[in-house]
Amino acid sequence: MKVNVIEGCISCGLCVSVCPEVFQFNDENVSEVCKQPDETQEEAVREAADGCPVSVIVVEE
Repeated sequence: MKVNVIEGCISCGLCVSVCPEVFQFNDENVSEVCKQPDETQEEAVREAADGCPVSVIVVEE
């Protein structure tokens, strides 16, 4: 699995709260991927992507 955050993040914080091992806020206070997920984090990454209100989390298998 590979994950990316594309342009359009509104800084709601859902992804950071669901999976802080993978997502963090950058200096512009928008979410970014700080580390690609391992197999133990895949479910949390999917939850973050599904819950993102602006659908900017892209998950590739």
